[in-house]
Amino acid sequence: MKAARADVTDGNMIAASSGAATARRITVVIALLYGLVCHVAFAAGVGAMMVVLFTGMTRGLGRLPSPWSWFADAALLLQFPLLHTALLTKSGGAALRRLAPPGLGSPLMTTTYALIASLQTGALFLGWTPVGPVLWQAHGAAFAAIALCYAGAWLLLLKAIVDAGFALQTGLLGWRAVVRGASPVYPPMPTRGLFRLIRQPIYVAFALTLWTVPTITPDGIVVALVLTAYCVIGSIVKEARFARRFGDDFTKYRAKIPFWLPFPARKQGDA
Repeated sequence: MKAARADVTDGNMIAASSGAATARRITVVIALLYGLVCHVAFAAGVGAMMVVLFTGMTRGLGRLPSPWSWFADAALLLQFPLLHTALLTKSGGAALRRLAPPGLGSPLMTTTYALIASLQTGALFLGWTPVGPVLWQAHGAAFAAIALCYAGAWLLLLKAIVDAGFALQTGLLGWRAVVRGASPVYPPMPTRGLFRLIRQPIYVAFALTLWTVPTITPDGIVVALVLTAYCVIGSIVKEARFARRFGDDFTKYRAKIPFWLPFPARKQGDA
């Protein structure tokens, strides 16, 4: 009888272990697929932005007639900064946890955020309906010089993203942690690389991509103005968030490193 009970207990333990292993494999597959979707959307969204922005917003796929195109373009333009900022709030974080697969909301928060941002970017630049005429088009040496500046702005943005934490910024952090069976480890306050020169290199580089284009149109000017304003406001909001999170460390860092332009702050008593 005791032997039979032992066999039953061993069988239950084996079944439980097998069930846990199966659940773990399912979780890993879900995380991998979620990460794949995120990174494909990220590449597509950034690629669409690079191409459409470079053409002065003349290559959007939207074809709505006016005046409906104006309302649609305005909605596409405003949805990015508004939702992007809202998701960084406490209630936004709760929404991100609900949007992820059940049971993985917290560890996949960064991946979900990156996925939504990628979809927003793709919607803005692919769904845009070109409205205005071309006001100016660079040619020859001017085109080559501006194109080099545009490429440089994107390289600066990539460098800033790497310095801030590539895994965090691209959504890799969340799904990779789930695959490894660990909690996400967030990077420390960024202070290296471009962050030694200015406090907000990501926003500055992003703004530079908006203004270093060889085709000038009313559409492109409006997009550049609105998103540059978002970069400035977003920088201020981010600094407040960093002050709450990192406390004295950020206060000391802010006292030493300039905000947007790499010029040292003037000390009191300087002429």
